[in-house]
This record gives sequence, C-alpha cells and structure tokens, in this order.
Amino acid sequence: MTSTAERPTEITVKRDNPIKVSIASMIGTAVESYDFFIYGTAAAAYFGTAFFAADTAFIGILASFATLAIGFLFRPLGGYLAGHYGDRLGRKTVLIAALSIMGVATFLIGVLPTYATVGILAPILLIVLRAVQGIGYGAEWGGAVLMAVEHAPAARRGFFGSIPQVGIPAGLLLANGTFLLSAAIFEGDWVWRVPFLLSVVMVAIGLWIRLGITESPDFEKMKAAGEIRKRPAAEVLKRDWRSVLRIIALRLAETGGYYVTTSFVLSYVVLAGITETQYVLYGTIIGSAFGLVSHLLYGALSDRIGRKRVFLIGSVFTILFAFPMFLLINTGAVVMVIVAVAISLLFSHDPIFAVEPSWFSEQFDRNVRTSGISLGYNGASIVAGLLPFAATAAYGWIGWVGPALILMTLGIISTTAAFITRETAPIKTGRLG
Repeated sequence: MTSTAERPTEITVKRDNPIKVSIASMIGTAVESYDFFIYGTAAAAYFGTAFFAADTAFIGILASFATLAIGFLFRPLGGYLAGHYGDRLGRKTVLIAALSIMGVATFLIGVLPTYATVGILAPILLIVLRAVQGIGYGAEWGGAVLMAVEHAPAARRGFFGSIPQVGIPAGLLLANGTFLLSAAIFEGDWVWRVPFLLSVVMVAIGLWIRLGITESPDFEKMKAAGEIRKRPAAEVLKRDWRSVLRIIALRLAETGGYYVTTSFVLSYVVLAGITETQYVLYGTIIGSAFGLVSHLLYGALSDRIGRKRVFLIGSVFTILFAFPMFLLINTGAVVMVIVAVAISLLFSHDPIFAVEPSWFSEQFDRNVRTSGISLGYNGASIVAGLLPFAATAAYGWIGWVGPALILMTLGIISTTAAFITRETAPIKTGRLG
C-alpha cells in the first residue's frame, strides 16, 4: 500500500464564483450568437437580392443559404484551433480571441458594397467574411461552456453548464428584435446593415466582461501538474474519434432542427405563399424568451435524473413533431405559425442544448477536453449549415414533406446516438473525474 506521504497531493487553485463565470460566459455567447444569427435572418430575407443577381426569389434564397452554409463549413476549423490552443494556452485566451474575430467580421459585413455597386466582388467578399465568422463562432462554444462547467461543483455541472446556453436564445432575441426594430425605422439596405453595425458595441461589452474572470481551475491544475499536451486536438482525433463522432450525431437533432425552424421556415412561408416572415420571427422570439428559463430548468433537471433522460425529451420530440410542425404552419393561421415555431424551440431544441455542455465535456479528460467538445460540436455544424439549403431544395422537389422528413431523420439519428453514449451525471455514476 502507498503511504499517505507518498500519495500525490491534489493541486489547489483559485476558483471564481461559478455564477459569475457562468453569466460572463453567457453574455459573451449571446454577443457571438447575435453576430452569427443576424446573418441567418439577413440571408433568408435580404441577401438574395442584395448580393446575388437572381432571376427568381427561389434562386436568390438558395444562393444566400449557400453563403450561410460557408460559415458552418468553417466552424470545425475554428473548433480545431480553439481546442488546440484552449488545451495549451487556456480557455479564457481563446474566448477573447474568438469574440474579437467575430466582431470584426460582423462589422465589416455591415459596410459591404452590394451587387448593384461592385458586381461579383460583392458576394465574394461576403463569402470571405462569412468564413471568418464561422472560424470565430467555432472557436467560441467549447471555451465558454468549459469555463462554466469547470468552475462549477461536480454535482451541479448540469445547471451551471446550461447558463452559457441561455446566451443562444438571448442572442437570437437580440438578432430578431433588432431586425424587427430596424425594419420599422429604416428603409432599403439600412434595414439589414444596422444590425451588423450595432454588433461593435455588444462585442466591446462582451470583451470587457470576459477580461474580468479568472482562468478555468481545471486548466490551471493540469498546467501545474505538467499535463498539457503538445497537440491535444490531433490526439483527440487519433484516440477519441469515436466520442467525437457520437457528439456529432447527438447534435444533429438540436442544431439541424434549430436551423430548419429558424432559417428555412422564414423563407418557406414566403415561397409557399403562407404568410409573412415577421410571424415566424414572432414565434422565434417567443420561443427564445421561454428558452431563457427552460435551459436552466432542463440543466438543473439533468443533475437530478441524468443527462441522457433530459436529452431524450428533446430528440424524441423532434421525431414526433416534425410533421405536425409543418401541418400547423401550413394552416396559414398566424397563431398556429407562431405556436409551431415556439414549441419546436422549447421542446425539441432546448432539452438537448441545455445538457450538451455538461454531458459532452464529461466524455473527455481535462487535458483534451476543449479539443474533444469543440471538434464534436462544430463537426455537426457542417450538416447544420447545409440544412436550410437542403430543406429548400427538398421543398422544391417534393413540397413540405421533404424538410419534414429531414427533420424527423435528424431526430432518429440523435436518439440512437443517445442510447449508446454513457451517462455521466453524478446521480448515475457517483463522483465525476
């Protein structure tokens, strides 16, 4: 037996108040989300005519959704860089860099010349800046949620990890609210330019808040213990690629369903002649407002009954609600459109999204944790980014049944992945590592 004197001592480091850290992460995530989501709204409602010489609205929307997808395609690169440097230099360092990159790209989109002014150069510049946005957003999530999870007590990681997730509906509220207000005040291109230009103010606030929190205690411990790896992201891809693939599969119902609901449906109601886009925005705003509370409730619930059970609430609901959502929208009744969008966010997206920080991070060792969750999280974004485009194409092929089938399939994949992913909540497994 090893004597007490010979046992390695646990390294102690300063731990910030978990509420303070979680709220700081949430505010920064809200700013990043605002920047990323205003592009989705602009792509669905404005960019088809502003940046592309399309003969029909359908072709213009397809083209603008293609540029929307570019941001998602570059998110894995941002996730790889964030993982590599987050596990080597610290979670906080990456968060500051990610927010700065996103802020610059978003502001520059707001001052881009349109196709009518510079021709083909306009969409080229848009694509470049959208790619930079994707890198910045891909670098954001892993560090933000780990700061919250790693500062939290083990028994409450589900709750504190869900707080940064509130930044997503908060960012969506800001994005859609800003667009509605801008449309009421301005005309022409200024309607979409103003939301992009305003991002510079929010980025400055986000940077100021993030600079005031301490580094993750888990990172400080592994740094003091000499556990930092030279190539953590590459090591995860080599050793833990199965866990990365499981996270990608787990995310499909949440991220795919989210962008089908909030981006594709915006254009669908116009293409199908159902109603005006503003009613979809109302549903998104209402669902996001409920999300400010529902994420916290789902996160707290996962500490009591387990991550997997809460996750399955969302993934199974995605399967069951895929067709009813479109049937409600197809009625053309304003109330039904609003209810369909809000319910999809509240019961399909929120339960899954709330448990992702705690459940995903608990799948990896602390010295490769940023890499593992960032690669898995952003790997799913490749599929998500193509979904508005794919859903639009499917609608053009077989009508609304096409996007409904896509949504149901995503739910089935994520539900299957949930059953083969290990439970990590303390109620199930005892002490967490």
